[in-house]
Amino acid sequence: MQIYWTKINQIIDESPEVKTYLLDLPEGFTWQEGSHTHFAFEGFNAGDKPNRGLIRHMSICTLPHENAIGITTRIKDQCSEFKSILREMKPGDEVAIFKTHSNVPLKREGKNVYLLSSGVGLATFRPLVLEYLSNAESVLSMHSLNVDSSKAYLFQDVFATSDDDNFTVQFADSRAEYYEAVKRFADDEDGLFYIVGSDDFLKENIDLLRRNGVKREQILLDKREQSIAEFLPVELSV
Repeated sequence: MQIYWTKINQIIDESPEVKTYLLDLPEGFTWQEGSHTHFAFEGFNAGDKPNRGLIRHMSICTLPHENAIGITTRIKDQCSEFKSILREMKPGDEVAIFKTHSNVPLKREGKNVYLLSSGVGLATFRPLVLEYLSNAESVLSMHSLNVDSSKAYLFQDVFATSDDDNFTVQFADSRAEYYEAVKRFADDEDGLFYIVGSDDFLKENIDLLRRNGVKREQILLDKREQSIAEFLPVELSV
């Protein structure tokens, strides 16, 4: 396992509770859209076993051509030890990244793509949107739907409806509004539905989509293969 040590280059306050940490790009480090990485602090591997309190899975919200590794996360007043440490970090501080992998790259199958997310989960989809806007080959259209009761919607410079690009964006501030929109999307018999959020959020979306006729293979989750079966049991395929 290769561990890349790099430095925080810039910290962006996206909203009162959400920050984006832009990391210097280590030589030889690369990734694709939809990737997540293990993000860790100094000392995480100092003992016989990794200190998991100093490690988190984090989505990368940038693409390689942006020359920075972007990590966007919500940090509340009451938070974990990991988030407390992260909140106090400054540009120039060193962090580690390793085990980078993408579970949700953009599929180019000549279908409509629906990006369903909650809150800061939108960070996972930012690179997919950038990839689509730069090259829409074999993607009919893209639709982003995000629910965030804080109404502090993220990345509005990227998540903006563009008729020319067949890209539509909707922000919802209530679950009721959000799920009504999901029902309308589910009318698409061939669409691809990407979902990012908490486990409960995934289950609610999957249940709604499946009850409205969306097939198992049309649903894509930011989960490893062994975890996907827990959310999408094969025996429920229709």
